[in-house]
Amino acid sequence: MKLFAENILLSDGWHQNQTLTIDNGIITDIHSGKDDDATVLSGPVIPGMINCHSHAFQRGFAGFSEQGSETNDSFWTWRKIMYQFVDNISVEQAQVIASQLYIEMLKAGYTRVAEFHYLHHDKDGSNHPELSAMAKAIFAASKSTGIGLTMLPVMYRFSGFGPLPAVAGQKRFINSIEQFNQLVSDCFEITQHQENCNVGIAPHSLRAVDKESLVAAVNHVRGLDDKAPIHIHIAEQQKEVNDCIAHYNKRPVQWLLDNMPLDQHWCLIHATHIDEQEVDGIIASSAIAGICPTTEANLGDGIFPTTEFMAKGGQVAIGSDSHISVSAIEEIRLLEYAQRLIKQQRAILANNKTRSVGQNLWQHAAKAGALSTSCNSGELAIGKQADLLVLNSEQTRLFANQNKNLLDSFIFASQQNPINDVMVNGQWQIQNGEHKLQQLSADAFAKALRDIAGNCA
Repeated sequence: MKLFAENILLSDGWHQNQTLTIDNGIITDIHSGKDDDATVLSGPVIPGMINCHSHAFQRGFAGFSEQGSETNDSFWTWRKIMYQFVDNISVEQAQVIASQLYIEMLKAGYTRVAEFHYLHHDKDGSNHPELSAMAKAIFAASKSTGIGLTMLPVMYRFSGFGPLPAVAGQKRFINSIEQFNQLVSDCFEITQHQENCNVGIAPHSLRAVDKESLVAAVNHVRGLDDKAPIHIHIAEQQKEVNDCIAHYNKRPVQWLLDNMPLDQHWCLIHATHIDEQEVDGIIASSAIAGICPTTEANLGDGIFPTTEFMAKGGQVAIGSDSHISVSAIEEIRLLEYAQRLIKQQRAILANNKTRSVGQNLWQHAAKAGALSTSCNSGELAIGKQADLLVLNSEQTRLFANQNKNLLDSFIFASQQNPINDVMVNGQWQIQNGEHKLQQLSADAFAKALRDIAGNCA
């Protein structure tokens, strides 16, 4: 396959009139000029974005928790409502929800998702006849929709530091060390029969696993793949930080730095409440910070010190987490706007090399997301996977669209989705803003939502 782009953002910046050759999903050549047999793309081309953090089932829950029910509504009261919802999801409904979400992600510019998957068991907490039944539903949703998948089975053992026994709302999440490692092995087996997917692990948080569990899970997955991604919720809430200090006499990120062999394939999700020593430690370890601005804002978590972190060379990936928003543009926009509100300044997350905030953040987050998922994408270059977006030139021409402004308009000025076509692993999944399964998926999702909500009433 050959594609011709009049304007394309390659790894080293904007280029004009380029022909890309794609074989088996990989960009094998890029050269100037138009080959006669190349398909002409309809607008500017940029790399696809990686969604570093997703709980797919929570897409069905979006909008159910915005009515204040307690004087001090918070993450912890939100979690109670979420547990009621999760109690009623079947395997089939989990696949329906994930399929709808993944179509929405593709249309929003995400070409790969890291699925932080902790809905493992049946509604009563018992094992499914097949331990990986819920995981298979996620794999199936990825395969049918065409999005790349990094499956991260979640290890969840306890309800809090102590360790404290799991509560009733967590019954579908809990596994022993041995059972969890078997689930991870089962997921690796699934990848032998499905393209464009890989497996890591997600120890849920330091409050949900102890050191013994964490070490055992890391050793097991790294025995299967020494570059397997490892993601963990960390320091999202101030209560979690306080509880960790009380239990370990250390802040959560500092405990992790002191006790685990972090590397560039670790992704610290949220890491909201960290001090300067922890900032420096994360950067020294090469771990990625996985920031989810719309969810963190929705839950009232707080704001990650992005300015200081990136200024010191830290790498930031983005995720949609609870899917209160499914928009790569909105995550990037809020990442910058939160810093503007704190600093009372403008155009903060740019640098001397890339003066465009939008371009700097898009390229940075895509590359960091690729590292966080151990995948061969995140930029358009020879040898990289062909994950790309074609922007709608009818929309981009209505804003500042010189190359130095194009990604700024894309992120900060777009009133409608400006993404026209989406290619994943060399295959078109979105064309003219449409996915081939979107109507069937939407109908199935609406029915599942009615059924689940009825059971929750």
